[in-house]
Amino acid sequence: MQKKQSSLSRILSYAGGHKKLTLLGCILSALSAVLGLIPYVCVWLAARNVLEAWPSPSGVSGLSRWGWTAVWTAIGSIALYFAALMSTHIAAFRTARNIRRTAMAHVLKLPLGFFTGNQSGRLRKLIDDNAGLTEDLLAHKLPDLAGTIVTPVAAIVMLFLFDWKMGLLCLVTMVLALLSMCLMMCGKNAGFFHRYQKEIERMSGEAVEYVRGIPVVKMFQQTVYSFKAFYAAIRDYSDLASQYAMSCRIGQTCFLTFINGAFALLIPAALLLSSGRDVRTVLVNFIFYALFAPACGQMINRIMYMSEAVMEADEAVGRLDEILGQEPMEESKVQKRPANAAVSFDHVSFTYPGSDRPALNDVSFSVLPGQVTALVGPSGGGKTTAASLIPRFWDTDSGTVAIGGINVRELNTEDLMRQVAFVFQDTRLFKESLLENIRAARPEASRDEVLSAARAAQCDDILEKLPQGLDTVVGTKGIYLSGGEQQRIALARAILKDAPIVVLDEATAFADPENEHQIQKAFEALTKNKTVLMIAHRLSTVQNADSIIVLSDGRVIEQGSHESLLALHGVYTGMWEDYQRSAQWKVGKEEAV
Repeated sequence: MQKKQSSLSRILSYAGGHKKLTLLGCILSALSAVLGLIPYVCVWLAARNVLEAWPSPSGVSGLSRWGWTAVWTAIGSIALYFAALMSTHIAAFRTARNIRRTAMAHVLKLPLGFFTGNQSGRLRKLIDDNAGLTEDLLAHKLPDLAGTIVTPVAAIVMLFLFDWKMGLLCLVTMVLALLSMCLMMCGKNAGFFHRYQKEIERMSGEAVEYVRGIPVVKMFQQTVYSFKAFYAAIRDYSDLASQYAMSCRIGQTCFLTFINGAFALLIPAALLLSSGRDVRTVLVNFIFYALFAPACGQMINRIMYMSEAVMEADEAVGRLDEILGQEPMEESKVQKRPANAAVSFDHVSFTYPGSDRPALNDVSFSVLPGQVTALVGPSGGGKTTAASLIPRFWDTDSGTVAIGGINVRELNTEDLMRQVAFVFQDTRLFKESLLENIRAARPEASRDEVLSAARAAQCDDILEKLPQGLDTVVGTKGIYLSGGEQQRIALARAILKDAPIVVLDEATAFADPENEHQIQKAFEALTKNKTVLMIAHRLSTVQNADSIIVLSDGRVIEQGSHESLLALHGVYTGMWEDYQRSAQWKVGKEEAV
């Protein structure tokens, strides 16, 4: 998709073979609009025949012919319009589906770090809702546009066909209505839809975060005001909508006045024209224009709705471009295989998008095959960032992250993912059975293999207490797991994957003592004969690591075993002493001496 293209052409580029259906729908709609004008002519002809024969009704001829012509052309117009909408609806649904597929396929190619900086609610709005906005444009507004283009030409001809003075009067009201519509949509309101969509995305994202935080709100008896970001998003959206509505008061009032005022102007015009002329002719023309003027007003309404839909679609396509414009992961064209499971960082520097401070600065270290290496240090020191560069959640700005001597950029994504098992601090389970949740790591795994992995992850007590064991669906009928239990299910996934490299990011952070004991036992099964990179704040969990790396402000400041680092009396020693004091701290107060 290219910016220089119009929003309509960009949307139609997703229609594929259904472009012809869209074109057919527009042609049928145009024909329907032309047929829809014929009944007005038939009414005029019938009225003329009646007035010419007046006061002798028996002399009236042709009424039946004009009446049936009006009925059948009206029915034909409706049938053609129905066929037009059927065609455009089919094309619109297929196009929206293709847009969603294209966007999702592109998202899957983006670095995993992209999702940490984009709220799930905002991404859903960007992809799903914006694709849905194109449906209304293609299904309704585009065929209406075809009819709207044809109708004015035919309408102008008809306006001047019978009485050019009355026709000119109707045309003036149409022009004034169009100018009023421009007054509403131009000037300071020109960028309204951009701001409107932006506020909806913001509100959608904050709503998701608010729903996720409801347990905290209820626990501390807080109100919606405690979520200031969500509350501010609602207020900003409300203010924007109110300001826009108030700014359209004058334009909308003038628009409705002109579009519905033609009839009121035709009455004095007919009285003036009747003086000195054949009253019957003036009356017949008045009847025609009195009936035809509302049809012109409906045409103006369609133009307004069409312009609104085009602006919405243009904004929707622009928002989708935000995703499609993101650079995907570069795939290596040459198949390379790591020689072993060693991990090495060679002068790696990395800065998050939008930040002016590097998260990692000239970091170098190695994790030897079959060894456990721990990353420790103060919060914000770069531990999680370093770990996330191994499975290419992000790509380095400079330096090299390698597995088995091969730069991770030179590994195919599927091959790289087979090399690394990542256990996050914040574990999420799908609303599926435990069997499918664990099998997500290796979809082709048998039930026995899944069960074996669950047992290795110390999940026996979880399976025993659930009504359907491994087939129990999490998140339904009041069945939920604690944080520590979810972590053990995540460990079962990692065990089932059986990757040679394991990255543990604070895997015991939210576990209670009992679950932590079970998790530590699961670690033994997970990390056996594996290359392990462990991130931890509880230093007791890393004191037996083969190597400990201390990161601070994005730099490696100390490295060695637990004993060698204590002998340095440096940063790690201070962290260890602080940890020891915190472990001995107890709630309560000492007895008075």
